Amino acid sequence: MAKEKYVYFFGDKNAEGDGSKKELLGGKGAGLAEMTKIGLPVPAGFTITTEVCDLYYKNGKKYPAGLAEEVSKHLKKLEKAAGKKLGDPSDPLLVSVRSGAAVSMPGMMETILNLGLTDASVEGLAKKTGNRRFALDAYRRFIMMYGSTAMGINREKFDHAFNGVKESLTRTRLKAAKGVKINDTDVNETELESLIKEFKGLYKKEIKKDFPQDPVEQLWGAVGAVFGSWMADKAVTYRKVENLVGIKGTAVNVVQMVFGNKGDTSGTGVCFTRDPNTGENTFYGDYLFNAQGEDVVAGIRTPIKLSDFASSDPKAYKQLLEVRKTLEHHYKDMQDLEFTVEEGKLYMLQCRTGKRSPGAAFRIACDLVKEKLITKEDAVSRIKTSDIEGIFYPAIDKTQTAELKSSFIVQGIDAVPGAACGKVYFSAETAEKAAADGHKVILVRKETSPEDVGGMHAAQGILTATGGKTSHAAVVARGWGKCCIVGCEKLDIDYGKKTFSANGITVKEGDYVTLDGSNGNVYLGELKLVTPKLPESYHTIMEWADKIRTLKVRTNADTPYDAKHARTLGAEGIGLCRTEHMFFDSEDRILAIREMIVAEDSAARKKALSKLLPIQTKDFEGIFKAMDGLGVTIRLIDPPLHEFVPHDEAGQRALAKEIGMTYDAVRSRVEKLHEANPMLGHRGCRLAITYPEILEMQVTAIITAACNVAKKGGKVFPEIMIPLVIDAKELAILERLTRQTADAVIAKKGVPVKYLVGTMIETPRAALLADEIAHVAEFFSFGTNDLTQMTLGMSRDDAGKFLPDYVDEHKAAVFAKDPFQSLDVEGVGMLVETGIERGRSVRPSLKIGICGEHGGDSASVKFCHRAGMDYVSASPFRVPVARLAAAQAVIEDAKAAGALKAPALTGTRKTAPAGKKGTGKAAPSKGVKAAAPKADKASSPKSGTAAPKSKAPATAKRGKTKTSVSK
Repeated sequence: MAKEKYVYFFGDKNAEGDGSKKELLGGKGAGLAEMTKIGLPVPAGFTITTEVCDLYYKNGKKYPAGLAEEVSKHLKKLEKAAGKKLGDPSDPLLVSVRSGAAVSMPGMMETILNLGLTDASVEGLAKKTGNRRFALDAYRRFIMMYGSTAMGINREKFDHAFNGVKESLTRTRLKAAKGVKINDTDVNETELESLIKEFKGLYKKEIKKDFPQDPVEQLWGAVGAVFGSWMADKAVTYRKVENLVGIKGTAVNVVQMVFGNKGDTSGTGVCFTRDPNTGENTFYGDYLFNAQGEDVVAGIRTPIKLSDFASSDPKAYKQLLEVRKTLEHHYKDMQDLEFTVEEGKLYMLQCRTGKRSPGAAFRIACDLVKEKLITKEDAVSRIKTSDIEGIFYPAIDKTQTAELKSSFIVQGIDAVPGAACGKVYFSAETAEKAAADGHKVILVRKETSPEDVGGMHAAQGILTATGGKTSHAAVVARGWGKCCIVGCEKLDIDYGKKTFSANGITVKEGDYVTLDGSNGNVYLGELKLVTPKLPESYHTIMEWADKIRTLKVRTNADTPYDAKHARTLGAEGIGLCRTEHMFFDSEDRILAIREMIVAEDSAARKKALSKLLPIQTKDFEGIFKAMDGLGVTIRLIDPPLHEFVPHDEAGQRALAKEIGMTYDAVRSRVEKLHEANPMLGHRGCRLAITYPEILEMQVTAIITAACNVAKKGGKVFPEIMIPLVIDAKELAILERLTRQTADAVIAKKGVPVKYLVGTMIETPRAALLADEIAHVAEFFSFGTNDLTQMTLGMSRDDAGKFLPDYVDEHKAAVFAKDPFQSLDVEGVGMLVETGIERGRSVRPSLKIGICGEHGGDSASVKFCHRAGMDYVSASPFRVPVARLAAAQAVIEDAKAAGALKAPALTGTRKTAPAGKKGTGKAAPSKGVKAAAPKADKASSPKSGTAAPKSKAPATAKRGKTKTSVSK
């Protein structure tokens, strides 16, 4: 059995690793190996793999057997390549020890420079270089970095000591005025000697032993510090925020030091091969003369721009330009580089794909296609969900550094990105009134309910003390593209006093706050926001994506405004129109629905419903007009009735007065509506079974609106969706009533309108009995919000209290991602695939989509594509995300099947290779074949006809679809 290899060497244009080994060597290690192989000037070194970090934590912070011997062997190899020995008192080899995970985590983990310096070797370095100040400066840096990073001494103590030397010695020597800044470079040899002595004294005081003079001891201390930084709070938090899971750990890179602090012909810099803010093809970065790497990042001195570097040291700059060109052509992407110039000679210390703003991501992708470095498919594949989100949402101006620090109040869960600022209001009513008076509003609630919809719509942003990323507040806010922060548990809200408090800060109603939905931060006051402008490159990329994808993308929209807006974002129909949201649009509507709910008999209910009929009809007319010629799926009323009625005495008395009932009668009716578990109670189709007059009113409104629009020349394709079905018999009862009602309206109006009657598959039983249900239903729409709740047995509104532990890879790690945000493909996904397979075994042409929050999640959209759905439906602002993900799924499948050939995808769409069922990465289950969807219009039988009950083969063949746009 071959011995496990834990260390990889690079140097002299040879490397044991390469750029493809990022998972093993980390991004930095892989980059150093790759740059070495292609002949760039890289100092020699070796990388300890991420596998060691993983084993280190699994084995109780103990290194695997054989690592020490392997490190020793590679250290000797490095010494041979450098022609120097670590810690040699006459000509010492010095090394840097740096972190480097497979995914870039800038600033989150540790680095130690100048390792190998001791009291003896610092003198050798001074003599060898003829620059004593340089040697002493390197030593003081090393003591400070090793002491703070490896040994945990507070860095501020070192900074305090350094500032003391600058003030007491350097300022006096220079006779500098009090307001004049003393730079690190102003400190001379004598003062550095004094500082080093003070640093060593501080080290001994804190650690209770002398600063180590054995360079091998130093090396292992530094390696331990880097591995230890993997689990530091800031690194753990960063991975949570960035949703980085399944990463083994960090690698450790031990690299021969090159020195940017040797004088005016030396320096260090960080640069991007293109502008990371705009995407413009200009060299972008900073450079510091006579400095080491951390000086640029720490902001100790103000760096110069690369353009100034070019005029100050044209020879070194020319070397850097050549490297820029080489690396962009090699990696075919914008690169983030770290480099050092030592006495005029350039050395490359890091190369990684550069982080960029959302706007820059689109521009760079388009420009690289124009430059023929990548294909259009590559460009589409490189855009991330966060890039699209960032394009649309306002953002806090990050140049307000001081204000951001001083005004921070508290952090919650970042439910919807973007930013918003406005005056705080604690009820929907006051929020609406303030907005009507022209104020910008932030609605603050312990939690939101459908009754708050008016205030939510009026608000710039929403802040709640409870809930998760799929809570009511999050779902509604996401649909409207409103910044939203939820689950802010430190928020102490007092509705009576109209205040909220957190971390010792109290905010009153009417005070300004600013929300940052990208990280969940809440700030006091009105911070400056910037509104992104859609670049032309965004439209170009999305056009390419639309030509590639085969999955249609609809939207969840409840108003004509939402429908129109979603069309501008690329929606190809409505996959979910929630009729209950319309009831909260005005006081008249709320009153009418409440009057219907508290009515004591069918006649009284019908009287109240008659008030809603013209209102709903008008709403549907607006939606049909907005979606001219596209399918519109309208869900009949779904929530339990108790959500629509007042639960406080004042509200109940006011309702009683308005509708002419006694307070006791209203209170009694409301009490009867109470349910212990309303989400599994009297809701959805169960309401229509008990109160068929509600269904009759809504169907009448839908079909009347369709006839009215059609009569004026509009194209309408209504799809009536019955929610929460559990049985074919149940659906058949309501399907018959729906058709009787619809056909009566069509006959009366004399306008032929085709329509579909289908159902939401949102209970496990419905998925399992999908073949029986498909005898009745003409389409399925998977309601994965409820399907996930019922399959997992978890309430999406309450799971936030414990679900983080289920997602945390260092705790239970049951799920890789929150299953309410990204579909649980192994469990819920299996039910979805089963439902598709069984439904199409009865009705091969069964139209199938998804309308839960998952319809706007990239990974979930890709699963829907592979499962063979016709469309996904997402909130308006998530429509572009779904369009992009659907295209990326086609590209990924083509690559997996070996059909992707430069410069274009060729051939037809193929099912992904067979693999583990329910992974969302391989082929759908046996019997479910992926296919290109038909035009997304209703393709119903003639109005009033029943569904066929013929048996058919278990698979529905799909048409061939081109997947190439690179022409």
